[in-house]
Amino acid sequence: MQEKEGKYIFGVVKVGEKGQIVIPRDARNLYDINPGDTLLALGDRNGIALVKQEVFQKAVEEVMGGNK
Repeated sequence: MQEKEGKYIFGVVKVGEKGQIVIPRDARNLYDINPGDTLLALGDRNGIALVKQEVFQKAVEEVMGGNK
């Protein structure tokens, strides 16, 4: 894993026949991703990002002023 100013390179992953990837161990450890966790897949024209669902939900709630 390479880090510079809070940005990380975890390495290269391959997409399997079923569209699955393996999240590198360093990334799973850093972001506390465990079996059974739910991740939200976000993207734009440049790429894709994975965010733990509870982290995203908390951010939405903060933006919405704590309203659900």
